[in-house]
Amino acid sequence: MIEFHLDGGSGVAAYLQVVHQVKQALRLGMLQPGDQLPTVRDVVAQLAINPNTVLKAYRELEMEGLVAGRQGQGTFVLKSLAGPALAGHAELRAELVEWLQRAWKAGMDDESIAALMATTLREQTTARTKREEGAA
Repeated sequence: MIEFHLDGGSGVAAYLQVVHQVKQALRLGMLQPGDQLPTVRDVVAQLAINPNTVLKAYRELEMEGLVAGRQGQGTFVLKSLAGPALAGHAELRAELVEWLQRAWKAGMDDESIAALMATTLREQTTARTKREEGAA
């Protein structure tokens, strides 16, 4: 089962953080169709947030067709966002863990690591787009 966390300093609304975390879990295969999301009551107790915040997140996911509420039973996953390359994720994750350990050992903090990853991803995405446009 997914365990939510909130970053109060992110500037992202709490309900959107919950939505994003569910989508990440769906992309990584951590949640599968048929899995049940934590109850609103459980999320409220875990995160100490208003129940309406959780309900708003779950409604957003429902409107996107990712989950469905069942009266008296809970909210269940309808579909996955995992791509066909999910099988390769375990190896890539292991390599990423090794890289993170090297980064921490080199003295980088989590914010610096996140900034480096975001910048590098953006640069590489731009470069890949230019290569693909040049090949077309």
